[in-house]
Amino acid sequence: MTEVVDRPAGKGPRPAAGRTGAANPAGGQPAVDVAALGEQLLGKWAGVRLQARGLAARPELHKTEGLTHSDHRTRTFSQLKYLVDNEAVHRAFPAALGGSDDHGGNIAGFEELVTADPSLQIKAGVQWGLFGSAVMHLGTEEHHAKWLPGIMSLDIPGCFAMTETGHGSDVASIATTATYDAGTQEFVVHTPFRAAWKDYIGNAAIDGLGAVVFAQLVTKGINHGVHAFYVDLRDPETKEFLPGIGGEDDGVKGGLNGIDNGRLHFNNVRIPRSNLLNRYGKVASDGTYTSPIASPGRRFFTMLGTLVQGRVSLDGAAVAASKIALTAAIRYATERKQFNASSHTDEEVLLDYQRHQRRLFTRLATTYAAGFAHEQLLQKFDDVFSGAQDTDEDRQDLETLAAALKPLSTWHALDTLQECREACGGAGFLIENRFASLRADLDIYVTFEGDNTVLLQLVAKRLLADYAKEFRNVDFGVLARYVVGQARGVAIHRTGLRQVAQFVADTGSVQKAALALRDEESQRALLTDRVQTMVAEVGAALKGANRLPQEQGAALFNQHQNELIEAAQAHAELLQWEAFTEALRDTSDPGTKTVLTWLRDLFGLSLIEKNLAWYLMNGRLSMQRGRTVGQYINRLLVKIRPRALDLVDAFGYGEDHIRAAIATGAEKARQDEARAYMRSQRANGQAPVEEKVLLARTSAAAAAHAKASVTPGSARR
Repeated sequence: MTEVVDRPAGKGPRPAAGRTGAANPAGGQPAVDVAALGEQLLGKWAGVRLQARGLAARPELHKTEGLTHSDHRTRTFSQLKYLVDNEAVHRAFPAALGGSDDHGGNIAGFEELVTADPSLQIKAGVQWGLFGSAVMHLGTEEHHAKWLPGIMSLDIPGCFAMTETGHGSDVASIATTATYDAGTQEFVVHTPFRAAWKDYIGNAAIDGLGAVVFAQLVTKGINHGVHAFYVDLRDPETKEFLPGIGGEDDGVKGGLNGIDNGRLHFNNVRIPRSNLLNRYGKVASDGTYTSPIASPGRRFFTMLGTLVQGRVSLDGAAVAASKIALTAAIRYATERKQFNASSHTDEEVLLDYQRHQRRLFTRLATTYAAGFAHEQLLQKFDDVFSGAQDTDEDRQDLETLAAALKPLSTWHALDTLQECREACGGAGFLIENRFASLRADLDIYVTFEGDNTVLLQLVAKRLLADYAKEFRNVDFGVLARYVVGQARGVAIHRTGLRQVAQFVADTGSVQKAALALRDEESQRALLTDRVQTMVAEVGAALKGANRLPQEQGAALFNQHQNELIEAAQAHAELLQWEAFTEALRDTSDPGTKTVLTWLRDLFGLSLIEKNLAWYLMNGRLSMQRGRTVGQYINRLLVKIRPRALDLVDAFGYGEDHIRAAIATGAEKARQDEARAYMRSQRANGQAPVEEKVLLARTSAAAAAHAKASVTPGSARR
């Protein structure tokens, strides 16, 4: 049985003093330099993260379980004021207004708030990450001077009113209109029917005094598409809606009940022409529309692209929540004992069971991969918004990367929270251990700031566009040779020749097959080949779809929608694997690098195992090699087991962040007490004899007596 590493009670993770990358004298296993790994995981904005974690550890910001949704809302709004007082939310705003123009650091600090209370994180995101950012990025200096100081100080709590009851992800089709009246130089904001009401809007039910409202801009009878308008919602004194504005409370939700989500509607509400946030589109006093971006489609995506930080921050927050859950579950699993399969007296530690390791370590590996990928996304975001690398292509790459990673990390967070809950049994279901609470709060993460499935479809379209671009300007001969090459490759795969070659190479050596799979280049080849093949197959199936009548083209696209989304997900998983692999190159400590390599291999092979049917059906793996995937994963679990606590300790979260009773060492104290009691009973001869032991003794004595009573002579008779 693997030795259990004790964890002393305290406010932080286990101390890393004395643990370096040298081999472990006790078992000859490579050790993890927890302190160095922790610094690596903190990334570029380590100082900001540590500052934000210090704030998130304060009880004033912690979620209080059991509050009514009304009381939770009141508490969360007061916490926003606490953030303002502690200068925690202004990093991205202009330095001239008291900010620091630190876009990457702003997201890094913001996502750490999820450890305090997801409602606080999201309500802060609504106020400063959506409402404030829309004014900052879609408005001009005039708008900044007029509204940003109040937004930053929380004097103007506000809403980001984009989503409508009838249109969520399809923003281009929203029905609210803002029609320009040249006679009064005003826009008339109107929701023409119930489905056009703004819905699920944070701060709309109670707190919002203003809103950035997205509406179709109509002037001189022409609809110029979706634009953003600043609209005052309530009287600051009475907190009542202004004339023409109404709304409803969304009420109790499945989670995030510290946020006052609600609905808004507008009945011919007039606002000044200057309330158009006009960075990308202007309306002159006579109603003439102009824009620096001629293409309506490109203009629309440029405006929405400035708001990508919501997806970036959700990606990071989901990773943080996964880290919290795994830290609690793995610490508990090193102390909790169940069943005495290998001993008459001592029970087994949960983390020594292979299935328990599979449940937790595979998700631990994915969390590391998602974390490294998020750091790359955050760097890309900062490059674009700081202006360091801000071309159209850079913005498109940022949009695609965020749309690829946010679905994977948010789905993974829900899966991890649920698996950790189950892995901790009944204790995991108690609210005091936070799994159920966090899962309820993060449930909505998979459908807001872009529904995950819709986001992956956007990624797939970008992959198809890049695929088509490769061959747009090539001559017939080049294209023909490519098609022949593809056909030859498919023929080899489908006739099984590749499988035969693998089988011949692997015959008689399961270890050789496993070694091939754990090789970095082999994993890369398998993961990359799957993405390229899936994109190429869908691309070939959709070739010429843009020349078909609209209805036929849409039908053809719909026939391949599932394959498209699967290809996008495979692409995102490859991005995570590559990010993990690049992080290994930045790991200098030999022991840490060895353990992280095992973890990277576990992530890569888990992806291959998950899609093993595809690899087998498409001839990428032989049956012989396919059988070794699970075997090698099991071997990796054994290697990772002694370093599991180190790997979660490196996340750097203390007890004030984890706040799970089962992760405090209390279970170990109970186990030690039980063990001491049983030992004392046995030592004093006071332990009662188990019936099954008594029966076994009686049976043995009877058998011995019968054997002794049988004489040689009687046996012959």
